[in-house]
Amino acid sequence: MIEVQNLIKDFGPIRAVAGVSFRVNRGDILGFLGPNGAGKSTTMKMLTGFLAPSGGTARVDGLDVRADPVGVKRRIGYLPESSPSYPEMTVEEFLGFVAAVRFPGDAAAQAGAVERALGLCFLGDVRRQPIETLSKGYKQRVGFAQAVLHDPPVLVLDEPTDGLDPNQKREVRRIIAGMAKEKAVILSTHILEEVDALCTRVIIIARGRVVCDETPASLRARHPEGRLDEVFRELTLGPGAA
Repeated sequence: MIEVQNLIKDFGPIRAVAGVSFRVNRGDILGFLGPNGAGKSTTMKMLTGFLAPSGGTARVDGLDVRADPVGVKRRIGYLPESSPSYPEMTVEEFLGFVAAVRFPGDAAAQAGAVERALGLCFLGDVRRQPIETLSKGYKQRVGFAQAVLHDPPVLVLDEPTDGLDPNQKREVRRIIAGMAKEKAVILSTHILEEVDALCTRVIIIARGRVVCDETPASLRARHPEGRLDEVFRELTLGPGAA
C-alpha cells in the first residue's frame, strides 16, 4: 500500500530526510519512531503531499505522490501533529466541511460520513460544541475523526494519542487496531508502550535515516531485559549513550 524509495528532503543546506526507504502492507501498523528532529514528520508530510520531496519516490496504493498528488490524498487519512482544525466551528460543522471536500456535490455521502465519524470517535455528545471549547483529548478525537471520515485505505497518524488521558489512549488504540485489518497504518509516536500495544512493525529513524526496521519482538530481543527504551537510545544516540 505504501512504497518509499530513497526519499530525500532538503531545506536549503540542511538535509532533513536522507534517503529513507520502506514498505507498508495492508494490515500493517507501522510504528514510526525517532527523536525530535529525526525527520519523522517531514517524511509523513511528503507521503501525504504536504511537502514535495527533493529526491526519491513514494507511492500510495500504486499512485506516485509527485505524479498524482490529488489521487494520493483521496486514499490517505492524515492526522497532523497537534490536530489542527477551525476552532470557531462546532465539531459537526468542521466534519461537515471536511466531508464536503471529500464528497463534493453528494449530500447523502457527506451526511453519512459525518455520522459514521462521530460514532466511531464517540463525539456525539459534543457534536454541536465549538472545537475551541473542547478539552485537548476531545480536540485530538476530532482530528482523528476527520482523518477517518472518508474511510481511506491508508492512515498516516502523527502522534494520535498526544494529550489524551489513559482511558482515551486505550480507546483510540482500540479504534486503530479495529480498523487496521483493512488498512495500512503509519503511526508516529514518542510513547514506547504504544509500540507494544499496537504496532506490527517498527521503523526507527535518526538523523534522517532509517536505523532499524523490525518487529517489536525482535527489537526487544536486542536487550537482555527486553527494554525498548534502552534499545531506542542505543540506536538513535549510539552504544553507551547517557
